[in-house]
Amino acid sequence: MRNGVDGAGVRGHGEVRMGRRFSVEYKERILAELDAAVAPGERGAILRREGLYWSTVSRWRQRRDAAVREGLREGKRGPKVDRLARENRELRERNEQLEARLRTAEELTEAQGKAFSLLQALSRKSDEIT
Repeated sequence: MRNGVDGAGVRGHGEVRMGRRFSVEYKERILAELDAAVAPGERGAILRREGLYWSTVSRWRQRRDAAVREGLREGKRGPKVDRLARENRELRERNEQLEARLRTAEELTEAQGKAFSLLQALSRKSDEIT
């Protein structure tokens, strides 16, 4: 690792150059140095010394600023809702509803069985009478 840079590929015949990877500390140091640069040409000198393009540094700056904005964003107020706990509660409520429907269906089946038995008994009695 040189200057916080990792994995620069070697250019050669038929070889593909790999992109360089920069550590977070290196990026922070370069951005701070560029932000502090005030003299004309100082930024360009830093970029040339480090072998960086302005577009790369701009991308770093955009990501840093987005992370800062995200960190400052106000979160939702109130208690934090655990998704698994909420899903568990919803499933338990649904289970209770289905169990209630099952009990009703079982009661109806039992009542139908009793009604069928009663009608059968009445039918036998009417057959005996005639």
